[in-house]
Amino acid sequence: MSKTALSPIISGTMNWGVWDKNLTTKEMENLIQLCIENKITTFDHADIYGSYTTEADFGKAFHNSKISREKLQLITKCGIQMIAESRPNKIKHYDYSRDYIVWSVEESLKKLKTDYVDVFLLHRPSPLMQADEIAEAVEKLKAEGKIIDFGLSNFTSSQSELIRQKTEVSYNQVQFSATNFEPMVDGSFDYMQIHGIRPLSWNPLGTVFREDTKKTRRLKKLLADLVQKYGFGSDTLLLAWILKHPSAVIPIAGTVNIARIQSLMKAVELEMDKEDWFAIWTESRGEEVA
Repeated sequence: MSKTALSPIISGTMNWGVWDKNLTTKEMENLIQLCIENKITTFDHADIYGSYTTEADFGKAFHNSKISREKLQLITKCGIQMIAESRPNKIKHYDYSRDYIVWSVEESLKKLKTDYVDVFLLHRPSPLMQADEIAEAVEKLKAEGKIIDFGLSNFTSSQSELIRQKTEVSYNQVQFSATNFEPMVDGSFDYMQIHGIRPLSWNPLGTVFREDTKKTRRLKKLLADLVQKYGFGSDTLLLAWILKHPSAVIPIAGTVNIARIQSLMKAVELEMDKEDWFAIWTESRGEEVA
């Protein structure tokens, strides 16, 4: 069971750095402040973001902000070895050796300018991962106070069970939204509820605003009606749809838009009617439930 209290919605930092928004240190500092002011106190990282640069950029902004470490929670991940200037890799691959996991966490701590991360995740499953070796690294890092909680990212139920047999798993970060609802129907969320694993959802808005397909057109038409009914924006409604699931999913929102950040937590207050929840699922499926 998790020892860390995360905010009901998490701020995703993947696009803060050179991969997309290329925010300055001051802009990152302001964004961290804005999130915390709006009760979004958890920040999701991975070592690879910005080709291994975003953690350090965030860490500098966090250090400059003088915000107390106790006021926020940090998540980071490791395991993906990318081809990058800072790495001697010849091909993209995964590494979950004991020494690499420990080294990677220690590197993240230096970059984030903190003594510990609240949640540490394995980024993607590897066919070569050895559960005993992973558990040894995790237990060492926990004993040294460098990580509080441990979890997974993009792991299936059987892969999660393999790791869970050796060490406690508190989280699994998966792709979940109204347009990508597989974890809800393939047994993943059932498994997580049984074993006390909290799901985190990346890309929680799905493809609704990114693609023009029959599915997204159906959803946009329905959402236009629901916006009138509830008085909230479509993105807020899509987050509320996720939050209604009994597995207690926490969405990770990647927006850096000030107005959107200010409205994100409204999804937590919104109690969506059951029939509206099923209407969204029905339009995504393209057919009514059996």
